[in-house]
Amino acid sequence: QVQLVESGGGSVQAGGSLKLSCTASGYTNSSSPMAWFRQAPGKEREGVASFYTISGATYYAVSVKGRFTISHDNAKNTVSLQMNSLNTGDTAMYYCAAAGPWDSRYSLRSDRYNYWGQGTQVTVSS
Repeated sequence: QVQLVESGGGSVQAGGSLKLSCTASGYTNSSSPMAWFRQAPGKEREGVASFYTISGATYYAVSVKGRFTISHDNAKNTVSLQMNSLNTGDTAMYYCAAAGPWDSRYSLRSDRYNYWGQGTQVTVSS
């Protein structure tokens, strides 16, 4: 049984930083992409960043590019999201996802991922 467990969420003031981590267990297809998504109240879930373990390629939403960094520790089967220069628009529930699409054009589409974590809340205050 695949399980994704996120950690690292919390409250921070605008301009601050947080690092989210997601550890996968029971997940043997470590070569397929993993990603982070987020969902704010009343909004659709949106892709934030994805990581392709074979190529090392990363993809980011325009809104976070240059501020967020996704990384992967293959030995620990963990994917992390370093978030810097946070603003109130980053407030959302953040979800880890695994077993995503091989075609990177869809790497930030939530309907292309098979496994999801329970989410961790990030709140940014002004």
